[in-house]
Amino acid sequence: MARTVDPAKYEAKRLLILDAAAECFARKGFERTTTADICARAGISSGSLFHYFPNKRSVFVAIFELDGRQHTELLDRAGRTEDPVAGLLEVVDGLVRPLSDPSAPGLVTEVAAQAARDPELAEVLVRNEIRLREGLAGLLRRAAEAGRIDPGLAPERAAGWIAALVDAAFARVSVDRDLVVEDEVEMLRLILTRFLLVQP
Repeated sequence: MARTVDPAKYEAKRLLILDAAAECFARKGFERTTTADICARAGISSGSLFHYFPNKRSVFVAIFELDGRQHTELLDRAGRTEDPVAGLLEVVDGLVRPLSDPSAPGLVTEVAAQAARDPELAEVLVRNEIRLREGLAGLLRRAAEAGRIDPGLAPERAAGWIAALVDAAFARVSVDRDLVVEDEVEMLRLILTRFLLVQP
């Protein structure tokens, strides 16, 4: 008789592995991190790791696939809010929240290096970016229709600049480890509201 898999427990263990792997990749880089490192950090056996992922590279790619799903969830929640501007700012807060994770700087550096040589990873990142921009553009359209932002802003282009500002925040933290994340998030919100000409 086949063993029944509890989906919640399966997903929890998978997330545990991804969290542990992200720390290892951020600290040692992809090439120098071993599956043994990931197992030790996660407190699991190698057999358990390979039950969830076929190899080290699949673990690395899965970290950024998870990012994409989390971004989609953020956008979906924002799309259900009555105030599209508040929803937009909540999305931006959610996008930059990982900056407070000590692993963020190292992981940002490593994904940039790996994407240049891994077409599968590059495709995941492009797909994430497209979904993010489309979701942001939808929120901007709603905000313009509600008279909350400058209706002259092209939603798709404005969404691209918002995504670029988020990317810039990650680039900054990767070179300046002394940034106070909360202060930078507040500044980003201020820049966005002034850029969009949000009505009081």
